[in-house]
This record gives sequence, C-alpha cells and structure tokens, in this order.
Amino acid sequence: MSTGHEPVLINAVLAATEPLTGLTLAELGASMQCLDTPDGYDLSVRLGFPVGRHQHLLEPHLRQHLAESGCRLPGRIQFGWQVEAQGGHRVAPLPGVANVIAVASGKGGVGKSTVAVNLALALVAEGARVGLLDADIYGPSQPLLLGLAGQRPQGGDPGKVLPVSRGGLAMMSIGLLVGEDQPMAWRGPMATQALVQLLGDTQWGELDYLLVDMPPGTGDIQLTLSQRVPLSGAVIVTTPQEMSLLDARRGLQMFRKVEVPVLGVIENMSYHACPACGHREALFGSEGGRRVAERYAAPLLGELPLDARVRAGSDEGQPVVLALPDSELARGYRHAALATVAQLAARHVAQPGAFPKITVGDDE
Repeated sequence: MSTGHEPVLINAVLAATEPLTGLTLAELGASMQCLDTPDGYDLSVRLGFPVGRHQHLLEPHLRQHLAESGCRLPGRIQFGWQVEAQGGHRVAPLPGVANVIAVASGKGGVGKSTVAVNLALALVAEGARVGLLDADIYGPSQPLLLGLAGQRPQGGDPGKVLPVSRGGLAMMSIGLLVGEDQPMAWRGPMATQALVQLLGDTQWGELDYLLVDMPPGTGDIQLTLSQRVPLSGAVIVTTPQEMSLLDARRGLQMFRKVEVPVLGVIENMSYHACPACGHREALFGSEGGRRVAERYAAPLLGELPLDARVRAGSDEGQPVVLALPDSELARGYRHAALATVAQLAARHVAQPGAFPKITVGDDE
C-alpha cells in the first residue's frame, strides 16, 4: 500500500472485536495481508477457527469498525482459517486429530448429548472437519440422535474401524456395536478400557475437532477419561436450576484439577419462547449458567432455549442444525459452537511466543 496509513490500519484490524466472544482479532491470533489494487487495497484475514458461514457476520462488523477508526475501507475482505493442534500435554495425540473437546455435565438430564451433536454439526457447517465420539457406554444416544441406529461401522486399516457419517460428521458409539436393548453391565474399569479402545481403534482420518460426548457425572470413568484422552479443552453444559448448577460446578472443578482447560459454560433450556406470542419464560430459573461462569472466570458460550422442535428432532434423528439450518434455534447452536472454538484458538494465542502475522504488499 502507498497511503502511509499501514500502522493505523493494522492496529485497527487487530483491535476489532469478534462479535460473538468480544475478543479482539489480536487475541484470536488473526493474521492479515493487505494487497495493493488499482482502486486501493484488499484485505485478507486468517483466523484460528472456521468461519464459513460466520464471515457474513464478521465482514460488516469489521467494515464498520474500520470506518469508525478512520481507515479507508478495503475493496474486498476475505476470511480464511487454519486450526492449530492443541492436544493434552500429558497424553499422546490421536493420529490426524488436531483437537479433542469434551462436552460434559455434572448430571444427566440437561440435554448434553443433544447439545454435543448440534455443536458438532454446527462446526461442520462452518467448514471444519469434525468427529463425534459417544462416550456414554451405559446409555449411548448419538446413534438415535443422528438417525443412525442399526448401522454398523465398516472395517478400515488393519485393527481399525471406520466411523459412520451423517451430514459430514464422523461418529462412533458403542451403540453401533451392540443391540439397542443390550445393557452394558460392566464395572467402571472395564467400561473405561472399552471406551479408550473405541477411541483409539477408530480410524478418524484428518479432523480439526473431535467432540467427546462425555457420560454424566464426575466419577471414575469421567476422571480416567480426562487423564487418558488428549483433551484440548472442555465445555460444561448445565440448566439454570440450582440442582444442575451444583453438579456443573463439580464437573468444572474436576477438569481444572486434572489440568484440562475449561473453554466455557453452555446453559441449556434457558427459557421457553411461546410459539404464538414470542413471550419468554424461564421455566428452570434464570442466569444460572452466567453465575457459574462468572464465579469460575469461564466464558458463557451460549444460552439455548427449551423448544419442542429440539425434542422432536432428537426423537426422529433430525438434529435441528441439520433439519432447520436457517432457524433462530440452529443459529443459537452455531454461535455456541463458534464461541467454543474461538476460545480454544485464543488459548493457543495466549501461549508464550505467539504473535499475529502481518503482511503488507504483494507477498504471499
């Protein structure tokens, strides 16, 4: 560029906030490139998390910020991304899997599995390569939620099995290997070993994110999984009611004790919106997830409603992010998913020696 305003532009771009998280592009590790054009310049921004659909919200937000900062606006703004691997520091990484994220709850009945599958599908919609491991040995639900009940995984490389797929999401569950009515009458160590083997024997391929739908609770299975799986971070799912919040706090503290970063809290069933008039009612209390997040200095990643379409979609194997991709309901899951992986990217940037890359001119 020949305007002489490069430092102003660079500082303005890096100071712009990502609208879902409030984090600056510098905090998110954005790299940028300015390219001269006959009419001015084009701007290319690369982030550490996928923004396939989200860039339609990012671009006008960035343009408005640049205008308010007194910068000449670029002709075009292009967004790209590159997901960096952040495996568990004490456990060997899974081949081809960049990041493993646990989706957990302190107790059952909070909709954790439904949240997990919709988060995973939302990341697929943004352009990420995503897998989902159903880690609930005693009550696997992902085959039903994805409409894959009765399917069996096929063999892959020697000693490996291939995950089943729906909507671009690779999924593995013990529920794909046993009959629907067959109980897994195993003691904790046996169940844990089976799950670790299921994780390691699945040929996941190249993934940006593998989400693990954790079993509820904070017992032996959960603790062992947290120590033996290379977790990049964990998400805590809760409802607003005090009984759920108490167990959510325990789950959050468990991950911190085993040094797994807590990426944030998702409050499920936050409210019910009347389909006739739109009135919102907090059936299970209000802002419980926000209070837990604030108490433990963790981000609140999303507040998801109680909606009959979620229940219907779960029963029919049609997650709302697939069945109603342009709905307000699906948008809530997409925003929570993006906030989750944005927090993961920000943690990577916070590591010593991580700085944004800036290129001004025609160099690639």
